[in-house]
Amino acid sequence: MTNSSQISLAMDEISVTAPLLVTLDEVISFGDLLCGDAVLSSGEPVMAHARGMLSILDTLHVDAATHQAAVLFSASEFFNNTEDVLTKKFGVEVAGLVFDVRKLQRLSGVGSRGAKVLTKKNGRNRDVVSARKTQVEALRKMLLAFQDVRVVMIRLASRLQTLRWYVAVKKEPSADVSHEVLDIYAPLANRLGIWQLKWELEDLAFRFQQPCTYRRIAKLLDEKRVERQSFIHEAVARLREELACSEINAEVSGRPKHIFSIWKKMRGKAIDFAELYDVHAFRVIVDDVKDCYTVLGIIHNLWQPIPKEFDDYISRPKPNGYKSLHTVVIGDDGRAFEVQIRTQEMHHFAEYGVAAHWRYKEEGFHGYSGDFSANGVYDQKIAWLRQLLAWKDDVSDTVAADTAAQSWEQLKHASIDDHIYVLTPQARVISLPQGATPIDFAYHLHSELGHRCRGARVDGAMVPLNTQLHNGQTVEIVTVKQGGPSRDWLNTQLCYLQSYRARQKVRAWFNAIDLEETIAYGRTMVEKTLQREGKTSVNLEDLASRLGFKSPESLYASVAKEEYSLRQVEQALVGNDPISDVRDDAVIAKKSLDTSVTQGASSGVLVVGVDALLTQLAKCCRPVPPDRIVGFVTCGKGVSIHLEKCLSFASMRKRAPERVIQTTWSTDVLEGRGKATYPVDIQIEAMDRQDLLRDISEVFSREKLNVTAVSTKSHSSQAFMQFTVEIGDSGQLQRALTLLSNVIGVASARRGK
Repeated sequence: MTNSSQISLAMDEISVTAPLLVTLDEVISFGDLLCGDAVLSSGEPVMAHARGMLSILDTLHVDAATHQAAVLFSASEFFNNTEDVLTKKFGVEVAGLVFDVRKLQRLSGVGSRGAKVLTKKNGRNRDVVSARKTQVEALRKMLLAFQDVRVVMIRLASRLQTLRWYVAVKKEPSADVSHEVLDIYAPLANRLGIWQLKWELEDLAFRFQQPCTYRRIAKLLDEKRVERQSFIHEAVARLREELACSEINAEVSGRPKHIFSIWKKMRGKAIDFAELYDVHAFRVIVDDVKDCYTVLGIIHNLWQPIPKEFDDYISRPKPNGYKSLHTVVIGDDGRAFEVQIRTQEMHHFAEYGVAAHWRYKEEGFHGYSGDFSANGVYDQKIAWLRQLLAWKDDVSDTVAADTAAQSWEQLKHASIDDHIYVLTPQARVISLPQGATPIDFAYHLHSELGHRCRGARVDGAMVPLNTQLHNGQTVEIVTVKQGGPSRDWLNTQLCYLQSYRARQKVRAWFNAIDLEETIAYGRTMVEKTLQREGKTSVNLEDLASRLGFKSPESLYASVAKEEYSLRQVEQALVGNDPISDVRDDAVIAKKSLDTSVTQGASSGVLVVGVDALLTQLAKCCRPVPPDRIVGFVTCGKGVSIHLEKCLSFASMRKRAPERVIQTTWSTDVLEGRGKATYPVDIQIEAMDRQDLLRDISEVFSREKLNVTAVSTKSHSSQAFMQFTVEIGDSGQLQRALTLLSNVIGVASARRGK
């Protein structure tokens, strides 16, 4: 650890003027003076680690601020007032990067701690695996949810440098390090399309996790390493020459497969190393589909194909839309290798579209079928971020510096998630909507915890309950033994609640309290009536049943709401027939107008010139007031009511025009005095994504529409849904359709035909 005079000397080395113009050499000198021979917890010298990170970041074409932050994030632990010093000496941008990287560093090991907690809480192995998988995915999303993607790039470089150091000094890291790299960091590099880091992270972590298997595969690959490299260069050169002779514009590249991916494929397909045909893999990218098949013919003419290993995903795309030609051929030395042929459009779709293979590659040995496709908005944002990173690499050496700067400016604010991810004290990752508060967090964990919440600690410090949470924070809830929520929590201006789920739970609490008070008041009124009539020994269950209620509580609630009068209770007590005499006409009328036509209520339709004729709404078109309607006399089922433009009705009218009858809606229905509801089909077409059904259901819930039937199916990442809902009129239907059209991912919402 450095002393205060050494720190002061380091501070004096950097000019306090123009902090944004500090060069990388000056920052490294500052770090050398500050850290001296200090080492990290792994035993690696701090500045040796920083220099290793810089060499890795150089391959990613990062900007100057990222280089400086990479040097400073470990060195900053050696002086006080970190925020003031960094901001003063190096500027707000570099200081912000350092703070965020340090926050990510503190999250190291979260996945392992969370997995241990889940193992204790879940008894069955299947539950543990599923819960752990969910936690790992949430942790990946939390790391990518940091607004500046450069933070993640620095952290990836740091993890890779740590693994390189362990290899160099022949030291074994803890098991948690390799597990964390394979579960968290390598998949992050994969999602971002940073292949050079992804492959090395996987291979080095696998080397420590399964050393025997690693050495066995490495030995099989290293027997002829020189020949392998030579073979790749010669094959690529030969193919390029042949394509040039045929005047085909193409990009040809080749690569050897990495050890971890070889092992994963051997395990996933249950095959031996000798059965792998893509230890060497080549890719040819051409301009159009015709050229794809032309190149295929040239390759099969150059080398002998293996027929059973040919796949035409252009004429028969994979379920996720992936297109390409895959063929395996035998080289001149008898060695088999795979060639992929695709157009530029197909390649772009494979890398950034719904076929992007990062998702099903992450599914381990279950993911080789290609059935895993993009998952809505999140995957679209991942693809956008990957495109930004790829474009940044493309422009770094070929265009002006200002264009490259514009690319980095977009990456600085490339937020890809509309959620935040926070931690429980046990390191469990919780996903919440943007702007969520500790109360949202409490209700997410458990309704009772939310009801009894009275305070919260965020990263160990007490905060107000309406404090907005941020990514990576650890939240602890302070509760009382008994109690309930405050009505202030529902005040939107006070910002106590952000999530719909939490607001519903608070409303449900107060609704239950109000119902209890209503029932208590009604019970008091009924008991006073019983005392006045001298009938205190009456069985209340029997009395409620005689009066047509399911329970005494239902009777009490109706009496308290003045929906049922005490005079009727008195009449029942003196022996009158409760069915014929007890109910008021007004109450009966209200009940009849409050029911749904799907449950046998009156449809509110009048048949012109005929009284009391049975009518029913046709299921083929499901008319709703004030739609223009017409009737058709059926055999034994009264009059079937159709829309005037109904295709089924048009067909029936053509066959039997004498059965057509004029109908209209009743005046009560048209003027809104009735409260009958009518079933209507709503058809929705949307991009399939996680939580789509939940978001659509929230619209129905907000509009107080009862859903009686649901039918859903998905194909090629498109979801097709049909809901049958009960509505009062076409205006309510139109409002619901407008709100559904505004749901993220919904392409169309229309009334069923």
